[in-house]
Amino acid sequence: MKILADKRIKQFFVRAGLLTLIFTLLSAVFAGLAAGVPGAQEAAGPGEGAALWAGACCLGLGLLILMTAFLHFREENRILEEAVAQIRAYLQGDPDARIDSEVAGELYRLFHEINSLAAILNAHAENEAKSREFMKDTIADISHQLKTPLAALNIYNGILQGEAENLPEIREFTDLSEQELDRIETLVQNLLKIAKLDAGTIVREKAEESVPEMMWALEKQFACRAELENKTLTFSGEDGVTLNCDRSWFLEAAGNLVKNAFDHTEKGGAIRVEWRQFASVVQITVKDDGRGIHPEDLHHIFKRFYRSRFSKDTKGIGLGLPLAKAVVEMHGGTIEADSEPGKGAVFTMNFLSESP
Repeated sequence: MKILADKRIKQFFVRAGLLTLIFTLLSAVFAGLAAGVPGAQEAAGPGEGAALWAGACCLGLGLLILMTAFLHFREENRILEEAVAQIRAYLQGDPDARIDSEVAGELYRLFHEINSLAAILNAHAENEAKSREFMKDTIADISHQLKTPLAALNIYNGILQGEAENLPEIREFTDLSEQELDRIETLVQNLLKIAKLDAGTIVREKAEESVPEMMWALEKQFACRAELENKTLTFSGEDGVTLNCDRSWFLEAAGNLVKNAFDHTEKGGAIRVEWRQFASVVQITVKDDGRGIHPEDLHHIFKRFYRSRFSKDTKGIGLGLPLAKAVVEMHGGTIEADSEPGKGAVFTMNFLSESP
């Protein structure tokens, strides 16, 4: 029986039973002693019967108390089981799950407070959902509105570059404006991607992909930049490693980590991308020997638009790492960073190899 699983209730029944047994035995002993004393039968007369009657009463009363206590605790156990069932239903996503708290008593007072807490949590969750929906729609609207004029500005800038072939000062100006336009375009694209991730509108096309092949595609993507910036970019890992993922989104996450390494590595630095497979986990690391991350920033670098007061990077927009984190978590994986200032940083992505 479940109510006897509670140690205190079990001790109560054991002690009550022992007391009932002791009183009954004592009554029987006294009755026996009275019967064995010479002349006691004549002297006691009906006393022996009274002692036996008292023993029977003790036994009956004890059994009645035990039965009453058992029924009481069984009802308490039923109420608690129903309360636990409602709490589990709430934790599993039923916002309307509530505990019956209409009856007076301390236990029902506790249930009423739990119901009040659930109502408060529901209100907070609803407000947060509305805020996220508003932010998502706002970001998406702004991003879409920026795409058209941004495309026009790129065209105009290209025309100016063509006209300024023999005008070095104007050519320098158009090159700088092209860089800034590229930054704005990257910002808009990242905002759109994050808005889609938040909205859950992305249709993931997951398949069993070869990790070495995806790393080779990533190497081709950054090979030109590595040569231009005089940085060493190396890829190494085990053959035959596969991962069930959406290829384009996986490359988005890994590419953002490599780009981040380039952005924070000085000329002549080295960036290493490695992968390996454990029993049930595929691990991918991106290492660099750049400036590293200040300890104060390690807990904040995956926050959107976070800018460190210690960083010398004035061009970053603070969306690359948050986007990478969102993509990794979309695949059921984890991402973490480790660093020592002046000695580079290590970003590690872990994915379950059996993830659907």
